[in-house]
Amino acid sequence: MPPIEASWEFEAIGTSWQIDSALRLSDPTREAVASCIEGFDRTWSRFRADSLVARMATQAGTWVLDADARALLDLYDELYVLTEGAVTPLVGQTLADLGYDADYSLVASASPARVGEWSGVDWAYPMLTLPSPMLLDVGAAGKGCLVDLVAGVLKDQGVTGFTVDASGDLAHRGGAPLRVALEHPSDPTAAIGIVELQPGKALCASATNRRAWADGLHHVLDGRTGRPTGDILATWVVAEACMVADGLATALFFAEPDHLAARFDFEFVRMHADGRVEWSHDLPGEVFV
Repeated sequence: MPPIEASWEFEAIGTSWQIDSALRLSDPTREAVASCIEGFDRTWSRFRADSLVARMATQAGTWVLDADARALLDLYDELYVLTEGAVTPLVGQTLADLGYDADYSLVASASPARVGEWSGVDWAYPMLTLPSPMLLDVGAAGKGCLVDLVAGVLKDQGVTGFTVDASGDLAHRGGAPLRVALEHPSDPTAAIGIVELQPGKALCASATNRRAWADGLHHVLDGRTGRPTGDILATWVVAEACMVADGLATALFFAEPDHLAARFDFEFVRMHADGRVEWSHDLPGEVFV
């Protein structure tokens, strides 16, 4: 990939995006990217009243989903089993009740909703059958999925070298490795390591401080208890697909790396609440602590 000459920065799905490329992206390419993001948000956002997820929250029954949903919900099926129910898209209402709602009230209910059983939902592409109204939240892997979709749009538009970065969910499609600092979860001015991200790879990070709004309240919920997890501070995962890296970054809050490695090929860094850091023996980079 030639040196980066153009960066497109914009806001979407409540976060900052940056797409770096050798040449400025054409207006039709930018429009295609925007359309892709809007379509995903219109399906999966629990923060907009006109989304499909918002309708699911008020009505039980069978919903026909598009092709993009297949890989995402199939991944949730696998992560739900591998984490014994900790990773599930049915945490939406519980998150909302804890204060992370559509209005960002940040005020927790004294009696948050219990997380439903994903095993009780019938998912067989393209049909999702909900036994009762349920508020889905695909935040554990959804942003990574969208990054993959955007990368696919760029490829279809003939863009041959680029990097897509959605605030920590990163897909690198350049011709040379990309050095990425691993931000310390307690100090955004410091890094705990560096990863050399190879072309064709993705890197995703998850940290409990990224969406924290009160003492002990943050966005990484354990689906088994309905409460935010407290054992892990941050995770980083390198994988082939951004969606998989994103989902595994969440799964590492609840499952051991060796357990997940029996199914997925990835490298990782994980920081515990007591400050301990562990990482893959074949991590493409270095850890400083």
